[in-house]
Amino acid sequence: MRLAASVFEFASEGILITDADGVIVDVNPAFVRITGYLREEAMGQTPRILKSDRHTPEFYENLWQNLRKTGHWSGEVWNHGKDGRLFPERLSITAIRNTHGGVTHFIGVFSDISLEKQQEAQLKHLAQHDALTGLPNRILLADRMHQAIAQAEREGKWLAVGYLDLDGFKPINDSYGHEAGDRLLVEMARRMSQALRSTDTVARLGGDEFTLLLQGLNTLEECHDALKRLLTTIAQPVALDDGQIVNITASIGVSLYPHDDEDPDTLLRHADQAMYVAKQAGRNRYHFHDVEGDRLARSHWETRQRIHKALEENELELHYQPQIDMRNGKVTGVEALIRWRHPEQGLLTPASFLPVIENSELDVRLGEWVLRQSLQQLGNWSQQGLNIRLGVNISAYHIQQPDFLDRLRALLAHYPQADPNKLELEILETAALEDLGGVSDVIRTCQKIGSHFALDDFGTGYSSLTYLRHLPVHTLKIDQSFVHDMLREPDDLAIVEGVIALAEAFGRDVIAEGVDSLESGLLLLQLGCPAAQGYSIARPMPAEELHTWMDNWNSPSIWSEDNFRRWRKEDFALLLAEYNHQEWINALTDLVNGDAARHDPVEPDHRFCRFGRWYQGSGQLRYGHMEAFSAIGPIHQKVHELGQALLEQVSSSNITHARQGLSELYAVRDELLSRLHTLQRQILQK
Repeated sequence: MRLAASVFEFASEGILITDADGVIVDVNPAFVRITGYLREEAMGQTPRILKSDRHTPEFYENLWQNLRKTGHWSGEVWNHGKDGRLFPERLSITAIRNTHGGVTHFIGVFSDISLEKQQEAQLKHLAQHDALTGLPNRILLADRMHQAIAQAEREGKWLAVGYLDLDGFKPINDSYGHEAGDRLLVEMARRMSQALRSTDTVARLGGDEFTLLLQGLNTLEECHDALKRLLTTIAQPVALDDGQIVNITASIGVSLYPHDDEDPDTLLRHADQAMYVAKQAGRNRYHFHDVEGDRLARSHWETRQRIHKALEENELELHYQPQIDMRNGKVTGVEALIRWRHPEQGLLTPASFLPVIENSELDVRLGEWVLRQSLQQLGNWSQQGLNIRLGVNISAYHIQQPDFLDRLRALLAHYPQADPNKLELEILETAALEDLGGVSDVIRTCQKIGSHFALDDFGTGYSSLTYLRHLPVHTLKIDQSFVHDMLREPDDLAIVEGVIALAEAFGRDVIAEGVDSLESGLLLLQLGCPAAQGYSIARPMPAEELHTWMDNWNSPSIWSEDNFRRWRKEDFALLLAEYNHQEWINALTDLVNGDAARHDPVEPDHRFCRFGRWYQGSGQLRYGHMEAFSAIGPIHQKVHELGQALLEQVSSSNITHARQGLSELYAVRDELLSRLHTLQRQILQK
């Protein structure tokens, strides 16, 4: 008994003894020290004098049920002392029974674990917070991002994830020392926390990189406002300890949930990507991640993988588009054009898949495949007695490979039936200008081998005469965009005529792409360009169909030498008068009929349209003595006056009268075209 009393007296744990009804019958000195209740104050009370509001009634009910059932309970409980101090304790309660099994007393033994809890909280805080700034770190940020996404889903609101990087922090850190840099980071962390709402989160990832969580956004405008406020706050001057004033800004990338419907890691990665865009755009700004752009990038990667598979499974093939001399209808060559016979999507043109492999290893692999197939086909045609030139497109990335010439020599050696002189390698003008010296060397070496080069899409690369002088190409190919629009766009016509003149001046052949109408072919002949390819001649076709097409090909009679002569530049306005006037009359018709998308301006004064200026100037000097020329003036003036009147009626919403006036405009137009044709025929016969 003396030993038991000694343990009770000197134990460091608090001990209280109650009777079977829970009334305290004794407490030890440790109880008094921990709770602040004297022994006399506790006697006759129940343990409820220590009860706090931290536990629910269900907690205590479960405690007593377990105690009655097993005779023992242990766990952590929050109680408060006499002075109201709340403290956690580790408590163990045991039921004391008599020889008959009845409960006579309960003994509670507890210890104050406040210090232990404080240390645990400190360790948890250190594990989840940045040691320098006290902001949440990556671990806590990940947890909060999961919670924020769940909250955004429940509430149907926006969540913005920001990736922030301080602009120019490293120079300040290097110039003033790491201690000054640390103080600057602490100040930036304080400012950011104050600039945002209490529901938002600022976390430090390391260095001068921070992450933002902007929660519960009802509109994107709220996000914009928060980001602007943050940038303004950060940009305020900062005073270092030595009195030195520094200025710093920030670049922020932002991804939005649910617009960017991704997991936390992806949202953060997208925000990081957007931050670099903000940096490149000039810093001190924010940029939202382009979801569609990222999806497009993933789509490009998937397409690359699929093209790789297409190469392996022989889904690619070459089609050949004939090139002719329009003066005599003779087939002078073909251009090899790649096609993808996709199992699900059918036959795909290059525009649908080549851009995604540009400047990649797959670009080179595909280019070599095209060369191999083309040389094999060239050899087959040679054995069949068909000696035509074969044009093969080479990408800029492919031709700039260090081993391009060695690989080409190896392929030519592998296909000895293919005549190198019949091979014409086509490179885009823009690609040639990127590495003028290197491409020029490759072209010269290929010419020694026997192959020729063509400069494709000429006119699109802003080349100068100096560039053309240094590029020893054999052929210039006029880009189809100029050919398509030259009938109605004076500038495009001028470019086409200029390319033809350059080709003549530098002794180059010239060929026009995109000759899709008989009229454009005739105009090219009149400009001095007889070589052409396009849909008005033939669409690209498999190799096995080429012989049949050639056997049945007949050049259109409109292109015969009897129907054209080469016009001088001074008379281009007469040559194009028909196309120009038909174009704006068709546009005016669409406008009258409610199609406002087309509205080419009508020159009200007939003297100032392109044809009018020619008619009043050089045309008058050259052909003013001709009766057919003089007859055009009045009818040309009338067609402009009628067009302007119709336009004014449309502007006044007098659509009914405008539609009634179209028939008169058409009649006058037809008379004008007839007189233009008469003048053109008489000029040709001179």
